Amino acid sequence: MDDIVPGQPDTQPGAETDRDARPEIVVLAVVALAIGLFTRFVTRSSLWLDEALSVNIAQLPFGEMAEALKHDGHPPLYYAFLHVWMDVFGSGDVAVRGLSGLFGIATLPLVWILGRRKGGTVLAWVAVAVVAVSPFAVRYSNETRMYSLVILLVVIGWLLIDDIVDQKKSTVGRFLGLAFVGAALLYSHYWSIWLLGAVGITSLWKIWRAPDQTTRRPWIGIVIAAVLAGVAFIPWLPTMLYQSANTGTPWAKASRPTSAFSLVLADNGGGSYGEQTLVGAMFAIAMVIGLFGIAIDRRTTALDLRTRPSLRGAAWIAALTFVIGCVVSFATSSAFASRYSSVIFPFLALLAAAGCVCFASRWVRFGVVAVFCSFLAIGAFWNVISQRTELKVIAEAVQASSQEGDIVVFCPDQLGPAGSRVMPTGLTLVSYPTYDDGKFVDWVDYAERNAASDPDAFAARLLAEAGASRSIYLVWNDSYKTFEGKCAGLLEALAAARPPQQILADDGALYFEHAELTRFAAPA
Repeated sequence: MDDIVPGQPDTQPGAETDRDARPEIVVLAVVALAIGLFTRFVTRSSLWLDEALSVNIAQLPFGEMAEALKHDGHPPLYYAFLHVWMDVFGSGDVAVRGLSGLFGIATLPLVWILGRRKGGTVLAWVAVAVVAVSPFAVRYSNETRMYSLVILLVVIGWLLIDDIVDQKKSTVGRFLGLAFVGAALLYSHYWSIWLLGAVGITSLWKIWRAPDQTTRRPWIGIVIAAVLAGVAFIPWLPTMLYQSANTGTPWAKASRPTSAFSLVLADNGGGSYGEQTLVGAMFAIAMVIGLFGIAIDRRTTALDLRTRPSLRGAAWIAALTFVIGCVVSFATSSAFASRYSSVIFPFLALLAAAGCVCFASRWVRFGVVAVFCSFLAIGAFWNVISQRTELKVIAEAVQASSQEGDIVVFCPDQLGPAGSRVMPTGLTLVSYPTYDDGKFVDWVDYAERNAASDPDAFAARLLAEAGASRSIYLVWNDSYKTFEGKCAGLLEALAAARPPQQILADDGALYFEHAELTRFAAPA
């Protein structure tokens, strides 16, 4: 483990024979940048559950935001940024997604600096190209969530540690900057705990193994910076512990570490389209070559089990972070979502980029980079054209046949945030089982509340409120975890009083967030 640190660029025999990017690599990177800029700010889809819920929470006054997040399950930094952003740019779909796009664009020049330090300008340009068209980076630069911010902060933190360890710039300002970035990460996403833990464990190992005080000093500073980040997080700690005890992840089952890694590769492949598995496999192969690959001559590239020194630290931190997070999640029966891997995405992306340039032949290298980035771009464009939610289409169908005062019911309540955002004005919106307006989801004791809910009683209340003059529109999907049978039960209870009319079918093949629309017309 002596070399498990951010390393200097490779100098061992067999490293890339030219460290300066050739014109064709620069041109390819510029094209990738153009694609990345476009795909980070353009999409056909309206906001889905997580995005709409983020907007609704961020629109609250700062004094109410903390309490809302207590029932949501996330830390507050991104929501505070989004609150200020919406004050300036508004709350339209393009506007609220623009903040994540800005974070994504700000990451790219920093990736170039990292790449240059680890492998010269050839790796710098290829790394920028890979991140620019990465389906993972594009998706979360075009989604109203905190993951693009997390990626940016990780890259900044990596550069600071590289400054301290490899560039020998152990200044107080850099240590304080590292502490600030660590605290910002903790206040952005809880998986940052595992990243800081991995950095802390590695730093303690380096302190123990250091031969002298001079070698030991920068690692001591990194540990102190991590501790300061943790101290800064103490005010939020009671809220996090409350969320951990009462919210959890009721929307999915716990994942084994191996299945979690499969999800990460799939998300790096880009989404539920035909080439997803192929692109994910290409990404995995590129990472392996990036870590172990060594160019013997212009015709031969071999694997060196000692790994590439300049990227050994990146691979170690990514692996340790992922293992710690997955083991804790599985042990606590918490679900894993591939977006959580945003805390290690910069490490994975640089490894994949290094795999593409691990060829001595100029034109072989260019061909590999071009093919890899082309396949990544397929996933990037898929994010532009894919529909994350069916609720806008449902809202248009409601508008075509509804009258002012009609009631729209979201079952389950997870359809409410996105649905309430696009429904026509003048309608009464309610969600099952809480009978609120559908703008929020209270995740506290979620499974218990849903299990105790009574579809028949809910239907009776709806029918009483609708009376003889108001139609009821049921937007429903009975497949949500903890709601098994509840929404179908609500449909049956309403159908017993009024004849149902299916207006739109559930189209799960086209939409990530999908539902069926059934109308119960007012009595003639």
